[in-house]
Amino acid sequence: MEMLDSGKVDLIAYEVPITAEYKEKVVACGPENITTQVLVQPKLGEEELITDVTDLVGKDVYVEADSKYEARMNNLNQELGGGIRIHPVSRDTMITEDLIAMVSEGKIPLTVVDSDIALINKTYYNDLDINMPLSFEQRSGWAVAPDKKWLGDSIDAWLNTDVNRGEQARLLKRYFELSKNESGTKFVSTAGRVSPFDHLFKRYANKYNWDWKLLASQAYVESKFDSTAVSWAGARGLMQIMPRTAKGYGQTAKSVMKNDVAVETSLKLLNDLDKQLAKRVPDEQERKKFVIASYNSGLAHVLDAIALADKYGLDPQKWDDNVAKAILWKSNPRYYKDPVVKFGYSRGRETFDYVNRVYSYYAKSKVHG
Repeated sequence: MEMLDSGKVDLIAYEVPITAEYKEKVVACGPENITTQVLVQPKLGEEELITDVTDLVGKDVYVEADSKYEARMNNLNQELGGGIRIHPVSRDTMITEDLIAMVSEGKIPLTVVDSDIALINKTYYNDLDINMPLSFEQRSGWAVAPDKKWLGDSIDAWLNTDVNRGEQARLLKRYFELSKNESGTKFVSTAGRVSPFDHLFKRYANKYNWDWKLLASQAYVESKFDSTAVSWAGARGLMQIMPRTAKGYGQTAKSVMKNDVAVETSLKLLNDLDKQLAKRVPDEQERKKFVIASYNSGLAHVLDAIALADKYGLDPQKWDDNVAKAILWKSNPRYYKDPVVKFGYSRGRETFDYVNRVYSYYAKSKVHG
């Protein structure tokens, strides 16, 4: 706001509240966003869902400490005459999105977040209900200085062209509606067999000195063994390879839909990641977890997590309870703005869970030898 007022910037492309207070200082323009604070709860039967604020009396609600959510719950509790058990959470590694995950996992019963945060996270956790509003609507938009109203009008006109309306609708669907965790074939390991593609996993894993059952487990987490899968982000095929990654290995978005190409391309990537991490993580078996994490998030974010682990007294050469903990920090501003972090924010919990899921299925695959 100060930079806009002093003329250092022309536009704030950020959600500025549209209120009487700000109306005197800025002219709203651009895409308008309307949010409310909502209750995040497990998707239960209709008779069990909380649908009225009075039903919160006697319930336990966990919120990020010193946040607007804690303030809103305290005000609501006073309005109702008390009885809501409010639990502020203030762990270093914990952010609001982690509380959403904990509701999904059954670790806590309820939390409160903004509706847009709830919407985007619901695409990761399909078992949640986010339909219960707890506050008034808040409008927000971009902003220009009062003497630059013409610029705001130009931005509005540009955004309202058919092309840009279509693009906004596409982005809304991609990020806020499409599920990021599609259900699929159940993982079943029988004597000597993990998947319909074992012959490919064995053939190429042997060529690249990789455990074929670990590769099969990763393929299951990636695509549920659906060789036709195309993710919300554009990843394709059995090993969910992004088009830009395919191009880097001389392939196309179309060619990695072929199972043999997908498997070998993924192994080339895993092999390259292994080489790049060898000096930092000398233990070959331990390094595999770092490699698999890098396959999910990109090597840069794993290198950031290694740097954070080293700085804050964790073992930078061990994944579990060490660099795995640091990758979670990559969602927290306190850590992703740390000077040792070179590549900013990442959805650390997604990578954390990804490695755990791959190794969980890997353990199952080894039961039958």
